[in-house]
Amino acid sequence: MESLDVRVLRQLQQWRAQGRDAILVTVVQTWGSSPRPEGSIMALEKGGAVVGSVSGGCIEDDLIRAYHETAGADKRWQDEDRPQLLTYGISADEAHRFGLPCGGTIRLLVEFNPCPQALAQVLTLLEQRHLVQRHVDLHTGRAWSSAARVPAALHVSEDCLSVTFGPSYRLLLIGGGQLSEYVATIALFNGFDVTVCDPRSEHIQGWSVAGARVVRGMPDDEVIACVPDRRTAIVALTHDPKLDDMALLEALKSSAFYVGAIGSRRNNQSRRERLAEHFDLTPQEIDKLKGPIGLYIGSKTPAEIAVSIMAEIIAVKNGVQVPRELSVASVKDRQEQTSA
Repeated sequence: MESLDVRVLRQLQQWRAQGRDAILVTVVQTWGSSPRPEGSIMALEKGGAVVGSVSGGCIEDDLIRAYHETAGADKRWQDEDRPQLLTYGISADEAHRFGLPCGGTIRLLVEFNPCPQALAQVLTLLEQRHLVQRHVDLHTGRAWSSAARVPAALHVSEDCLSVTFGPSYRLLLIGGGQLSEYVATIALFNGFDVTVCDPRSEHIQGWSVAGARVVRGMPDDEVIACVPDRRTAIVALTHDPKLDDMALLEALKSSAFYVGAIGSRRNNQSRRERLAEHFDLTPQEIDKLKGPIGLYIGSKTPAEIAVSIMAEIIAVKNGVQVPRELSVASVKDRQEQTSA
């Protein structure tokens, strides 16, 4: 499943390539609480189709009405030849009317009929797994883009908007089976591209999650083939050291933002010792390994364990420092001490 940003840009590009009028709306600034962060985008086609979101829904409804308005005092913009800035939530009454949180204000940039060729360039760079910086001249509406080496915060001035788009986040699961199906399902709903690797046909033949790619090669080969980057997570779920360890060996050497393996505290410690003794991994590389994986939520069923695992992956993805007290190992240690 594509990320929301990619879906918005792809749909907008298709509309424009078909010659249909459409706008791209970007959240460029927020004050106080806001439903969506800076950089959030939505596209609106003249016929009324919408993809993406810049608020909880009320602002979208107002933009649809304004875009379809052809005359009168309620028309929000008179000049569609250049981008327009709109601000919602300046007063308490307006914030309440548009469903904004108390004190919330957002500023939007509206681009009219973006160039389909320029949008196609952004999508091509994203498909090649580049970070992309898209720039918009606020006087002319001309947009251009280029590959970026590091992500940059959205920046808007009197002359230009610059916003970074990243390729989709990826999740490589080592091992098929029921737990992998639940993890893959949650990951897909959160915009990850999901690949499941298992060379054991008996474990993969009943795979039933649409949208996840299935490969049957050896896990270490598949890790190398996917060229893990800072938007890639790799999770070993087979419980088989012959499969998990070889995949982890390659994953821990990579730039993947998350590398984890299922197992008990004892199994996790044994795994770390094997990796240190038998493989050419540095202590820093071994320290990247998450395990036991997941946040402690008292999970018992495969579905609950999948929620726990994906909660940790998403927290790491979003740069959240998860307190040690929420880790599975920490809670289990405390429980043993209490019962001793």
